[in-house]
Amino acid sequence: MFTNWMTFAFEMARLQAEANAVIALRMMRLMQGGKLAEREVRRMVSEKGFAMAEAAMTLGLGGSPKKAVRRVRSRVRNNRRRLSR
Repeated sequence: MFTNWMTFAFEMARLQAEANAVIALRMMRLMQGGKLAEREVRRMVSEKGFAMAEAAMTLGLGGSPKKAVRRVRSRVRNNRRRLSR
């Protein structure tokens, strides 16, 4: 049981680190302004709602919290890759 909690805590820490990187990359994009910044704002807002709904659905259908965090992390990781180009 302790191992499950430690694994979950580690997954959450990784999510936090990746999310911080995405926030920094997005802020740089927003500071540049223009069409890319406008598109990023729209994307950012719509993704938040979708990611929360997906995580809630995962938990509601009997999925583990670890699985829900992994789904959110995959979205965050994809954003980090996209914004790093």
